Amino acid sequence: MSAVLASLIPTFLIMATGWLARATNFVDERQWSGLERVTYIILFPALIIDTLSRADLSSVPVLGVGGALVSAILLMAVLMLALRPVLERRLGVDGPSFTSIFQGATRWNTFIGLAVAGSLFGQRGVALIAVAIAAMVPLLNLLAFYVFIRYAGRPRQSPFEILRSFVTNPFIWSCAVGLALNLLAPPLPKPLSAFIDMTGRAALAAGLLVVGAGLDIRRLTRPGSAHFLAAALKLVLLPVMAVSLARLAGVSGDDLVVTIVAASVPSASAAYVLARQMGGNAPLMAEILTLQTLLAMVSMPFLIAYL
Repeated sequence: MSAVLASLIPTFLIMATGWLARATNFVDERQWSGLERVTYIILFPALIIDTLSRADLSSVPVLGVGGALVSAILLMAVLMLALRPVLERRLGVDGPSFTSIFQGATRWNTFIGLAVAGSLFGQRGVALIAVAIAAMVPLLNLLAFYVFIRYAGRPRQSPFEILRSFVTNPFIWSCAVGLALNLLAPPLPKPLSAFIDMTGRAALAAGLLVVGAGLDIRRLTRPGSAHFLAAALKLVLLPVMAVSLARLAGVSGDDLVVTIVAASVPSASAAYVLARQMGGNAPLMAEILTLQTLLAMVSMPFLIAYL
């Protein structure tokens, strides 16, 4: 537990720094928007490309870790869709609000996952999280598109529009480029490799600052059933499912811990942006993100230490 806390505390301190900088208006809204855009489109893709292109994929359980996480997400998605009528009847959850609960229960914050896994296990941990990103991100985006179109009253998109959204998603194209460089291409020229490495190093700190800046404690004055349901599903049930499936696939030791990290992080801040763009309940999404991030400070070390 002490080792886990020692790895988590710096991560949450950076997030707290981002929250404090925004709460005191040391950094204003427009500057945060610019930093978020730079991190999302430039810094984070550079980190993924650098990590995947360098990773020794033959030495990590790609199928075990990736398969367990993908299977756990699919199971959670099926459970959420099955619960949809119950949530509407018992809790009065409408379509846009359901999309926020769905995203809160399935999506994951890659910035926190990378920071914690890298702090715990160095380059191997980062490589395994990169494998998780390559496995989970396309599936999560596909599920999110379906749920928004089905339940948020979003106009049906053409196959070309859906394909364009996938291709232009920085998480997806950076995974594709990194894997292609790893499997097909010779080593990059040193100047280009150094450029990607230096750019990627800035991603984690910038990403965690952005996550912290997005926290709004004032939104949680009266959290309701929807907030706690999304938190319980994402921070407890999903990690338990992922660990159970990973163990069945023979994953153990440090690799199992990284699986827990990937499954137990709070939902992604990008979920709020998607909710705003596609007709979801964006205020509820922001509240769920804030509650999950605060609760994860307690739930993550417990789950990592004891699962």
